[in-house]
Amino acid sequence: MKPNHHLDDSTLLAYAAGTLDEAFSVVAASHVAVCPVCRDAVRAAEALGGELLDSAGSASVSDDCRSRTFAALEQAGLYRLPVAAPRPAFPRALAQFLPVASLDDLAWKKKAPGVSVFDVKLPASARGQLRLLRIGAGRAMPEHGHGGEEITMVLKGAYVDHMGRFAAGDVADLDEEIEHRPVVEQDGDCICLVATERPTRFKSLAARIMQPFVGI
Repeated sequence: MKPNHHLDDSTLLAYAAGTLDEAFSVVAASHVAVCPVCRDAVRAAEALGGELLDSAGSASVSDDCRSRTFAALEQAGLYRLPVAAPRPAFPRALAQFLPVASLDDLAWKKKAPGVSVFDVKLPASARGQLRLLRIGAGRAMPEHGHGGEEITMVLKGAYVDHMGRFAAGDVADLDEEIEHRPVVEQDGDCICLVATERPTRFKSLAARIMQPFVGI
């Protein structure tokens, strides 16, 4: 897998610094795990951050504090995946939040013809929404914008919009200025991992009327 669409530089820096909201961090970690370009960028940002910390001087930290900090980072599992791992059914950063071992075994909720959703339950303190979106082969999403930041990673299948073709591993790192109309390719369903800050903004009246029932 060699993704052609990558995370925005600001997203990569926030991810490397550990300041990205939880929902977006899961998507970023999932992409970094399969993308050597973004993985190298994260390592470079971490190295720069380390140099800045070294130049700022040091303060004494107790062994107990250091152990508890590393244990918390390891337990969270959201911070980063620094090396590529054998590809499971879905990314390791996502797997910890799912009750099954296969995307096909999820309790998908049908929201519209050809559109199903699985809401990923994050810790109560998490910010942002995370969901899996499954769109049928040949289906088109209504043209829409975004109420805030949105990062979408393709897990299976592919879709096309005015920005190009997005296949497994690719990410669309979008802000509220972008509007698009994704169309899924004909050879199979497209499953995406989507982190959002606020609800989608649909352009058509019909889509806006249906939005409360669809839930995206």
